[in-house]
Amino acid sequence: MVSRREFVALGAAFAGVTLATWPRRAAHAASAATTSARLSTDPAYSGDFPDPFVLRADDRYYAYATQRGRLAIQVMRSKNLSDWSRPREALPELPSWADAGHTWAPAVLARPQGYVLYYSVRHRASGLQCISVAVAVSPDGPFVDRSSEPLIFQPRRGGSIDPSPFVDDDRRAYLVWKSDDNALGRPTSLWGARLRADGLGLDGRKTELLSQDAAWETPVIEGPAIVRAGDTYYLFYGGAWWESSRASIGYAAADKPLGPYGKATRREPWLSSRRAAAGPSGPHFFTDADGAMWMAYHAWKPGRVGYADGGVRSLWLDRIRFTADRPVLGS
Repeated sequence: MVSRREFVALGAAFAGVTLATWPRRAAHAASAATTSARLSTDPAYSGDFPDPFVLRADDRYYAYATQRGRLAIQVMRSKNLSDWSRPREALPELPSWADAGHTWAPAVLARPQGYVLYYSVRHRASGLQCISVAVAVSPDGPFVDRSSEPLIFQPRRGGSIDPSPFVDDDRRAYLVWKSDDNALGRPTSLWGARLRADGLGLDGRKTELLSQDAAWETPVIEGPAIVRAGDTYYLFYGGAWWESSRASIGYAAADKPLGPYGKATRREPWLSSRRAAAGPSGPHFFTDADGAMWMAYHAWKPGRVGYADGGVRSLWLDRIRFTADRPVLGS
């Protein structure tokens, strides 16, 4: 693990960055027939940018994504959410216990001393995926991982992937993730735990939040992310196989960050393939400079779903709001 002293040594003054804050309205979602307004017809970035996470820092937006080519963790910048810099490396070196080539689903948490990166990586000794943590003084890195072991590792559940931080109104931070049960041929689950104030470790027991049990989710649920609207916590997640047009997004609701959660999308997903974007998944949330809420996610181009068919998972951005106890996507 990275020590507090090492983190502070790398730290810089906190730049007033916050994760998404949500208007205090909405009660539990009772149902989830797909609710959307006018959605984007083009990706915000058309290159391969899977499992996206967007952070606003000062007057810029920083987008992070799963590895591509030689880039272990992609990061790019924008001032307007439309024009993005060329992706560069955010994590130049992996810890000694990890293997390259399986670095997925990054997410960043702003802390008073700097920025904390959570990401999925291959545990060399077991060959399973796990979650590690790195730190930087700037949101675009370079992030440094000095850990001697994973932050989260559930070998009896096939490993752990897809970390996502959430900061509540009381400033307590949490982390949610997926146990990689499908690596063992089992149904998957989503988990959560409270984080220490510095973000470098868990501060409490792991809690199972949601399990794969709806037909549309087969064979996996993954990529969890929490947002709060009023007194309700919404846990969004991806369902169905990621490299298919069946991949979709669903959600569940609860009265507390760690649940218990009830699915609002048991019969059908909340967001599924459409004419412009196939297989949407990997949802994450942020606010823009005007306080508007957005969902970042990836999707394939229809007709080119899967890397074998020359497809890529591009970055998509759409506004989101909560109306009549339901999330509404689009402007």
